[in-house]
Amino acid sequence: MENNNIDIGWKKKNEVNSLSESYASVKYAKNASFIKKLFAFAGPGLMISVGYMDPGNWATDIAGGSAFGYTLLSVIMISNFFAMLLQHLALKLGIVSGRDLAQACRDHYSRPVSLMLWFLCEIAIAACDLAEVLGSAIALNLLFKIPLQIGVLITVLDVFIILYFQNKGFRILESIVASLILIILISFGYEIAVSNPNFSEIMKGLVPQTSILTNPNMLYIAIGILGATVMPHNLYLHSSIVQTREIEDTFEGKKTAIKFATIDSTLSLFIAFFINASILILAAASFHFSNNTNVADINEAYKLLDPILGVKYAGMFFGIALLAAGINSTLTGTIAGQIVMEGFLNIRLKPWLRRLVTRLIAIIPAVIVTFTYGEKGVGTLLVLSQVILSMQLSFAIVPLVLFTSDKLKMGAFVNKSYIKYLAWLITGIIISLNLYLLFQTAMIWIK
Repeated sequence: MENNNIDIGWKKKNEVNSLSESYASVKYAKNASFIKKLFAFAGPGLMISVGYMDPGNWATDIAGGSAFGYTLLSVIMISNFFAMLLQHLALKLGIVSGRDLAQACRDHYSRPVSLMLWFLCEIAIAACDLAEVLGSAIALNLLFKIPLQIGVLITVLDVFIILYFQNKGFRILESIVASLILIILISFGYEIAVSNPNFSEIMKGLVPQTSILTNPNMLYIAIGILGATVMPHNLYLHSSIVQTREIEDTFEGKKTAIKFATIDSTLSLFIAFFINASILILAAASFHFSNNTNVADINEAYKLLDPILGVKYAGMFFGIALLAAGINSTLTGTIAGQIVMEGFLNIRLKPWLRRLVTRLIAIIPAVIVTFTYGEKGVGTLLVLSQVILSMQLSFAIVPLVLFTSDKLKMGAFVNKSYIKYLAWLITGIIISLNLYLLFQTAMIWIK
């Protein structure tokens, strides 16, 4: 009979837990009701859902909606289904092994390979942070007329916000994230209501079209949407923050934790899908069908919303939602940076110094770009950052699928055959799309 309480043996001697200051800090009664257990596990899903509605998504969705109407809605939907499975694997790895994905890579791979994966992940985080920082800075500029360069520097303050509130409990941070998501939901509820989209066309847009693959411009934005939706650093983040829950180190305890963490993750990603789709729907309804098909810039979209829709507060709600998304994504991005650096390099610093270092690694490229280009070209850079994210995604997905499909590592929680094959299919699709994009881009350069 199979031993369900197998000691998988990931953790090394004297190894520090992932996010040690918050590890197993959220407790719940083992005999609690279904609702109470669900509430106890609710939170990490919302934090990773932030990555699916960050300013990088705005850039790609606005570009896609204004240029191609509702056609790319299917890409958002498919990307979201990909995300649900991949985030399930990430949370399962964290709960079963007690290791986050970065730590698991360091345990499994040689030092040179591990360092290469860390370097690639830092590139992905820098690309992601470029979108988050620029999005927040643009929102501050639109709402309060703060210069873009000053807005970028203001975003460094999130390090101290995280330090202050995480010392009061990880639940506080989760509550802040949830509150900001609610603001985004309310804002886009208003935007959709006033933009009066064609819902029958929206339903058609959820059906994949072959033109997405045959049109190089559409494919470029589609892969940008994929990169903005399924984000590499989210896999590292999720595998860590699920460990903030106190989990029984038994088969039943881990099984229960996986069940409720998956419900939390899936429901949160449905919310993210609504917000992500709403951005594209708003762009399509407002710009594409009013012959403004070249709106790919957040700043331009903000200025055009009020006159095109004929309402007073469309632009304001747009800016508020953008600011909330930017703050949220920089908060979670900073935590992800900490997890990646500690996991791959096993560097232990004081909390304030650790977060400041990981934040600066990510924000310096954003500062350089902003001071170099200013407002000009920011929209293009936002879309490009999401394509870079998609390129780096394979280097996070492949180890994740390998680890969770390895019976020696996962014991009784190893991926079932259909999950394993589906995960590899998704991985293959992502890699193939990226290679195809590189080929198309090379052809454009040659011409």
